[in-house]
Amino acid sequence: MTNQINQSPALKARYRKIVSFAALALAQSWWYEIALPQIGLGSISKATRIKRFQKMARRFHKLAAELGGLMIKAGQFLSSRLDVLPKEITSELEGLQDEVTPEPIDAILAQLSSELGMEVSLAFESFETQPLAAASLGQAHRAKLRPRFESELGFTDVVVKVLRPGIEEIVEVDLAALRKIGKWLSKVKLISRRTDAPKLVEEFAQTSLEEIDYRFEAANLERFKANFASDQRVATPEIVWERSARRVLTLKDVTAIKITDVATLDAHGIDPNAVAAELARVTFEQFFVHGFFHADPHPGNIFVTPSDLEGIDFTLTFIDFGMMGQISDLQRMRLQSFIFAVVARDARAWVAATEDLGVLLPSADTVQLERAIAELFKRFGGVGVAELTQTDPKEIREFALRFSDLVLALPFQLPENYLLLVRSISVISGVSSALNRNFNMWDAVDPFARSLLSGSANQSLARIGKDALGLLTTLARLPQRFDSLASRIERGELVYRNPELEKRVSKTDRSLRSLTSGLVFGALLFAGITLRQSGDPLGDWLLVGSVLPLVHALGLFRIR
Repeated sequence: MTNQINQSPALKARYRKIVSFAALALAQSWWYEIALPQIGLGSISKATRIKRFQKMARRFHKLAAELGGLMIKAGQFLSSRLDVLPKEITSELEGLQDEVTPEPIDAILAQLSSELGMEVSLAFESFETQPLAAASLGQAHRAKLRPRFESELGFTDVVVKVLRPGIEEIVEVDLAALRKIGKWLSKVKLISRRTDAPKLVEEFAQTSLEEIDYRFEAANLERFKANFASDQRVATPEIVWERSARRVLTLKDVTAIKITDVATLDAHGIDPNAVAAELARVTFEQFFVHGFFHADPHPGNIFVTPSDLEGIDFTLTFIDFGMMGQISDLQRMRLQSFIFAVVARDARAWVAATEDLGVLLPSADTVQLERAIAELFKRFGGVGVAELTQTDPKEIREFALRFSDLVLALPFQLPENYLLLVRSISVISGVSSALNRNFNMWDAVDPFARSLLSGSANQSLARIGKDALGLLTTLARLPQRFDSLASRIERGELVYRNPELEKRVSKTDRSLRSLTSGLVFGALLFAGITLRQSGDPLGDWLLVGSVLPLVHALGLFRIR
């Protein structure tokens, strides 16, 4: 522990509570999951597992609500780690909100004066003492700027975000406790072989430390604003720099219609279905074009603002940029391949894209995973929320259990940015469904993916040329890669992936030749259509060339 923790009885007690909870949870898990099975009482462990997990999660929920600070953030963070924690724990943590009382107003006013270097009465014309919102790290108040700002900024109504006094020390204590727990977990083989706990803590620490410095949020807001500068459908609040500092962020009050308030949208003549479609479009553009996205897009952070602009009846106004996700250019290209596979309902391409993303380790049984994804696409691809609710619950439950067991058995761990992405998609999907129960995220992905393919989603001609070259290179390598695969099967190197292949070795060569020709035909056809639509004459040549592998594939099928 740091000297500061040692010197403060309150902080020391906080540290002990967190570490003691973790120690008890680990001891209980060791007893039931390791000790009892060793002495032949594994049935007791299995029979009590769900209730134990749920009880443990509820205890953590209570502890987090009591302590506040990063404990609530940790609960929210862990609730998204489906690759690390059992569903019984994550489901209990999903409902964990900022269950904290507001900071005393005197402490908030003192914090404001200290940060701004002047009395609050001088900094603002008026300041509401009742907070607009209170969270574990800070809270927000409405205020009015002095009249002189009217001519300069064009507004005086603002929202002032203030960090809780002393939150930096609390965050330091919480991170010290979490790092201690991370080291313990790294010594547990059952956990360490599935996840790097210390790294997980450091990822969480980096995000948390940025959230207690409003300069990071201001920079995030400016970057997001620049990304959508030419998009009249997207808006962000203006920053009042003269009234902002490290612990204070003053923004134009952009409060409007809550995005899930369907009745008010209807009253203003705004189509909720159009809002849902626009939200999906803006979300995908953040992911696949800019590589920088809002990672906490819950209904309270997105407003629908009526617009008087010609042809535009509303804008989506985003607030709260404390939690953002970032994707590198290489990751974004791989995610685009992933989205193309989803749109095409291509399980094989989906698995390949997942491997390229670095999510699956080499030992993963991708044959079984491909079968599961193919079944998922076949049964639920294109199913909207309303139709899904009418599906037999037993069918959904059985499918989910079978699929979740497979996923939990696979050796993978998602990087934090991917987790933020998945969390963001999940939240956006829920918001879209609230606007329109028949809204289908699959259908929303399809036109966006097509725009990416045609190069209309802010892609340059150089990028299109690079993608086309990559496609042709892949096509050229396909026969060699399938010959290599056939050789590996004949040598028995893939038997451990799917034992049934042993019985089919004698038919593999002919099947693979036919499959290779079929895939080359499909790839040439797909590339030809895509290039032809963009006006590239190479598309016509690819379409003609696709006939040869098709004839070859059909000939092999007749021979069989």
